[in-house]
Amino acid sequence: MPSYVAPGRADPHDLPKNPAERHISHLTTQDRLCAAAHNRSKSKNDRNDAERLAKLLYLGETPTVHVPSLDVRTWRELINCRSQVIAKRTRAKNALRALLRGAGVVPPRSPGLWTKKGLAWLRQLELPTSSQQLRRDLLLEEVEALNRQVRRIEQELNRRAQQTPAVARLRTIPGVGIRTAEAVAAFIDDPHRFPNAKAVGSYFGLVPSQDQSGDKNRLGHITREGAPVVRQLVAEAAWQALRRSPTVRAYFERAQREDPQRKKIALVATAHYLVRVMWALLKRGTVWQENPALAKSSGSAARGCPEAAPGEGATKGQEGNE
Repeated sequence: MPSYVAPGRADPHDLPKNPAERHISHLTTQDRLCAAAHNRSKSKNDRNDAERLAKLLYLGETPTVHVPSLDVRTWRELINCRSQVIAKRTRAKNALRALLRGAGVVPPRSPGLWTKKGLAWLRQLELPTSSQQLRRDLLLEEVEALNRQVRRIEQELNRRAQQTPAVARLRTIPGVGIRTAEAVAAFIDDPHRFPNAKAVGSYFGLVPSQDQSGDKNRLGHITREGAPVVRQLVAEAAWQALRRSPTVRAYFERAQREDPQRKKIALVATAHYLVRVMWALLKRGTVWQENPALAKSSGSAARGCPEAAPGEGATKGQEGNE
C-alpha cells in the first residue's frame, strides 16, 4: 500500500498529493517533535529521514490521521465556501457604510439598511458626487450578486442536511441552527475516532495553549487549531443557547464566576462545552434533553461531567473520559 508522509505538523484536513492514494483511510505522518528535530538537524537528507521514519514505524510512534470520504470533503468545502462568500458580502456592506459616512449621510434605523426597503432607499439616494454614486451602484451590484451566491450554496447545503440524520440530532440543542449543526457534523465526521471529549475540544482549537514545566503552569489563549468556520459558528450558537437553555445558561454563569470581565472567557468555555455535548450526542445517537436539576445546581455533578449530554445520568456522562 502506498504511504504519504507529511513534511511537518500533522493536519487532519491534509490530503495526499497523488489522487491514486486517496483510497486509503489513514495516512502515516511524522510526529511534531520528530519533524522539529529533522528541521534542526545539520545533516538532513532523504536517507537520514528514511532511517528516522523507519525507527518511528518500528516503535509504533507514527500517529494516524483520519481522512474523510470524498463526499464529506466536498461537504466541508461547501461550508467553507459559504463562509468565504459571506465574508466578501460583509466587506462590501462595510464599504457601503463607509461611503455613506464619507458623504455625510446617516442611514435610517427603520427599515434596516439591508432589507428590501433599505436597499431600495439606498439605490434612490442622491449622493454629492457622480463618483460616489458610481461606487454605490457597483457595491450594491456586488452585494446582490453575493446574496444570490449565498442562496445557491445554502440550497445545496439544505439538501445535504435533509439527508443527514446527525444534523437533525444536533439541532435539538437550543440555539444550534442548521448551519452550525451541519458544520460540526461535517468536521467531526466519525465521532468514534475521538478517544474522549477533550480530544474534540482540542481538534477544534477551543482549549487553552499551555506552557508547563515543573511547578509552573501557564495557560494562554485558545490554540485556534482546526476549522475556523466551526469555531465562529459554535461561538454564535453559544450566545443563542445561553438565552434559550437554562442548562447552558447555568454552565455559562459558573464559568463567568460572577465576574463581568470573564464574560468572553465564559463564552469560549460555553462554546467548548457545546462542542463536547454535540460529540456526545453523535456518538450515542441521542438528542438534547434539558435537566432542570442540573440547571439549578452548581454542584460537582454538573461540573464533573461537562462532556456529557445534559439530561443524561452520571454513568453515561463518564463515557467521554474512558
